[in-house]
Amino acid sequence: MKHLWQILKLLWSADPWAMGRGAALTVVVLIMGAALLGLSGWFITATGLAGVAGIGIAFDVFRPSAGVRFLALGRAAARYGERLLTHDATLRALSALRVSLMRRLELWPMEALRRLRGASALTRITADVDALDGVALRLALPVAAGLVTHLVAFVLIAWLVTPLVAVSLTAGYLVGGALVLLRVAARTLAPSTRAEAAMQALRRGAIGLFRGQREAILQGALPDWRARIDAEEAEARAAHDLLDRIDGGAGFALSSLVALITALMLGLSGGLVAAGGIDAAQAAIGVFVALALAETILPLRRGVGEIGRMRDAAARVLADVPAGPAPVAAAKTLPAVDPDRGIELREVTLMRPGRARPLVEGLSFSVAPGEMLVISGASGAGKSTLLDALAAVVPVAGGEIRCLGAALADWPESELRQRLTLLPQRSALLGGSVRDNLALARDGLTDEAAWEVLCAVALDQVVAERGGLDAMLGEGGAGLSGGESRRLSLARALLRKPNILLLDEPTEGLDPQTARTVVRGIRAYLPGAAIIAASHRAAEAEMADHHRELKGGGKNRL
Repeated sequence: MKHLWQILKLLWSADPWAMGRGAALTVVVLIMGAALLGLSGWFITATGLAGVAGIGIAFDVFRPSAGVRFLALGRAAARYGERLLTHDATLRALSALRVSLMRRLELWPMEALRRLRGASALTRITADVDALDGVALRLALPVAAGLVTHLVAFVLIAWLVTPLVAVSLTAGYLVGGALVLLRVAARTLAPSTRAEAAMQALRRGAIGLFRGQREAILQGALPDWRARIDAEEAEARAAHDLLDRIDGGAGFALSSLVALITALMLGLSGGLVAAGGIDAAQAAIGVFVALALAETILPLRRGVGEIGRMRDAAARVLADVPAGPAPVAAAKTLPAVDPDRGIELREVTLMRPGRARPLVEGLSFSVAPGEMLVISGASGAGKSTLLDALAAVVPVAGGEIRCLGAALADWPESELRQRLTLLPQRSALLGGSVRDNLALARDGLTDEAAWEVLCAVALDQVVAERGGLDAMLGEGGAGLSGGESRRLSLARALLRKPNILLLDEPTEGLDPQTARTVVRGIRAYLPGAAIIAASHRAAEAEMADHHRELKGGGKNRL
């Protein structure tokens, strides 16, 4: 349960003042509720006794009735303030947590990020964060407020009634409530974990079917896929049905406990009245407070029933970053740069995680501004890994890379990304307009700049035919062909106008003539950039200044 404690501290630290005030108001709500019923019970009983005794005209009804009104209105106001403060603080904390979880992805090794399925990861993060809102709102705060309320109730009842009634009432709720809630927690740990796992499997299956429905139809796998989703839905429903049955049983057990304690208070108080230890009005206080204190335990069953889900979500949220080479650590200050120098490698060695043999060893070359180098090689020779190292997303095992005359590790992250851009082999497009996708690369993008870059990658006519810059694309660029999606990703990279442009298979999916047009457009759009492209196609090699083959596992001097 240490993960839940860490999450609670994280939520509390987001706005401790608001969370503290909300917790205090939670206690005020419960105490006022108990005081309201206790005072009402005493008032009704005392008024009746005064009437029976014939002294009703002398009985002061104004102050008790004013107290009842004050407690009723104060409880409503405190409840509103408690919900406002605790929910607002928790939601802001969870919002910050979502951002921090996305930022943690920056620490992941590139290989782990490439294996990450974006849609599944996003639904996983969303579900986990949604589960964690209950740590404070449905578990920690209600438990703490309930304990404080029982302590206050014990002191007041011992003073106003008798210590015997106070002890009996407090022991009944704390011992009986703890036994029921602990039983609920034990019974729901495994089902809540299964229910969450089944829901995540169902979401993944639905997302996969939505994105791969064409392939599923073409392969004749749609019936099997749907049957698998139906089975996952049935498993999730069965787990949730079991949780509902446990919750219903817990509600019955807690309600029975309240009825039993109330009956105990009625019998005990009646005996004390008969023995002359207390009067009937005092006895009513104990009975009515027993009813009011039900509010301290009945809402807890939901939070306790979700402990398994919260625990697993907290463990995933606080999980360590996957093992692997981390991105290159960036400096804090901008180094001295020479814009007349492009990018240089000096005796660079690259390693692939889990392998003892170097992927590339002794690699040296330089590309000056305005030049283009095309690197080819067999699959697995290290072309993509080399581009990752040049972009400072994976470290080198030896040697040095210099960008504009300065060591790559000396560049601050933000400055490096302004001067250097990598277009990976698989680039993501947003579900949105063409303009939305291009605007990721440049704030305040104008129509003129957008059409200019689309023309550079020979995509302007395609976009115009589809409705212009406001033409909507589906998830992942659905609505464009593979080659068109690739060119839109390339246009987005060009918009940054970097000094150094790294391209991994930039013309994949294009016919030779279009590929040559695109390469020509790239060089015309960025005439002063040093361009390195990893490609096995002739179009890039024919139009480059230099073309070399990368030989994996051995000495390389390009």
